[in-house]
Amino acid sequence: KFTNDIALLRNCMDASGIAIMHAPLFHPAMKNVAPIRKELGVKTFFNILGPIVNPSFPSKQMVGVYSLELARLYAYLYQHSSKRFLVIHSVDGYDEISLTGNFKIITDVSEKLVTPEEIGRKKLFAEEIHGGNSIEESAKIFMNILKGEGTDAQNEVVMANAGMAIYCANPSMSIFDAQEKAKESLLSGKALKSFEALKKVLG
Repeated sequence: KFTNDIALLRNCMDASGIAIMHAPLFHPAMKNVAPIRKELGVKTFFNILGPIVNPSFPSKQMVGVYSLELARLYAYLYQHSSKRFLVIHSVDGYDEISLTGNFKIITDVSEKLVTPEEIGRKKLFAEEIHGGNSIEESAKIFMNILKGEGTDAQNEVVMANAGMAIYCANPSMSIFDAQEKAKESLLSGKALKSFEALKKVLG
């Protein structure tokens, strides 16, 4: 259940290190245009606006996008801020690190094309990371991964993306060290423990 209760969100952060801020609850204008966006059935400016108007005003932020043009647009906008940012785009069209091919990383200091192997991960086939066909199936995959029951391919993708977020949040950490930290968090059960703590706070 989404909430804009600041005290509750703060409790979530304190207990689990996670707080989910649903944009329409913090920006009523976005809620008002939701029916129009749904009816149009295409991506609009509001799809782009979400991360930019993050109500927590993070000093460090990672964003995944589906096109290189959009990645460069975000980078241009973020460069006019003081935040440390990292924009991810997989060249085969994913808005995350899919490990099915090379991906772009654009930061406040550089833009580069990276291979899965360069961050210590394996290259995968798309069929290895197929998601669920329903919310229930997707939730089951999600929980299996957190419980240590995910496939090697699923674990690789989760660790790749989590590791990059850790790298973005920790300027002094290398990409490889961040990837190892993500691996340790997932395989040790720490990630599951954080999720369970979040659920407990939210009831």
